[in-house]
Amino acid sequence: MDHLPPDLARALYRDMRTARDLDAEAVALQRQGVFPAYVSVRGQEAAQVASAAALDSDRDFVFPTYREMASALAYGVEMVGYMATHRALWHGGLYDVMASRFGAINAVVGGPVPHAVGWAVGERLRGDDGVALAYFGDGASSEGDVHEAMNFAGVMAAPVVFFCQNNQWALSVPNHRQIAGGSVSARAAGYGMPGVLVDGNDAGAVYQATADAVARARRGEGPTLIEALTYRVEPHSTSDDPGRYRDEADAERWRRRDPLDLLRAALVEAGHADEDELAEVDAAARARAEAIRDGVATAPEPDGSELFTHVFRETTDELTRQRRVWQEEVEL
Repeated sequence: MDHLPPDLARALYRDMRTARDLDAEAVALQRQGVFPAYVSVRGQEAAQVASAAALDSDRDFVFPTYREMASALAYGVEMVGYMATHRALWHGGLYDVMASRFGAINAVVGGPVPHAVGWAVGERLRGDDGVALAYFGDGASSEGDVHEAMNFAGVMAAPVVFFCQNNQWALSVPNHRQIAGGSVSARAAGYGMPGVLVDGNDAGAVYQATADAVARARRGEGPTLIEALTYRVEPHSTSDDPGRYRDEADAERWRRRDPLDLLRAALVEAGHADEDELAEVDAAARARAEAIRDGVATAPEPDGSELFTHVFRETTDELTRQRRVWQEEVEL
């Protein structure tokens, strides 16, 4: 963490602390029946917050899975709208995906990866310098869509960062049973891109690896595959029982490497914050998490009147022209 500016290090801690508290509130909302299901991000806050912090939210675009709540928070997404997605009442939740430049929750395993590559290629064709970041897990790394997307990105030198959160469990299947060779990042060489293995519980290391990959992509040097090694300390989802398939002693060992504790200790040791200052951050984070919880729990239910129309955006001159051409051809 020594290479991080103090303000950035404190901001990472603030967002990680808020995400931790919001995660606990979300689990409680599921237990209360407000959310039909929820997937915890506990233990993966450093991987998510630090990677999102390395992006430029004015020009880059994030393509998340269903477990990137902490990334959304760090990226500046309106969190009541984002968390409302988990109520399963509105398609895509209540936040503006395009304005946020943060994609809708994607429950298709590996689904965000080809989407990110497509956007990245389009960004270059437009002559702009935005970078796409695609999140996926170790289980998704075995999906054909992910391999095809990485190969295409390598061939096209697409400005995309492939960010694998290797939490060591593809639901109930451990790494050694579904990742040949034991490493996701090692596959990068086959796609003509750098592969970086980083400690996913070290916020400073994650930030630096992601910032380097983003800078490389922005220079036109193509994609990078980052494998952030972390651990899913909680169940896969609120409907899962990890006791059926894993040794909880492993989870306990990783809990002792809690990314929040590691960053907090580093902040104090480096003199970037003292315990009183961090206690204030903790209190503010807790208050924000509670406010988001209350906003989600009281959001009005849809009446169905915008079931389809809400997905349409205002037409453009080009779409109007294409519609006119199509109509003329039909009439011939």
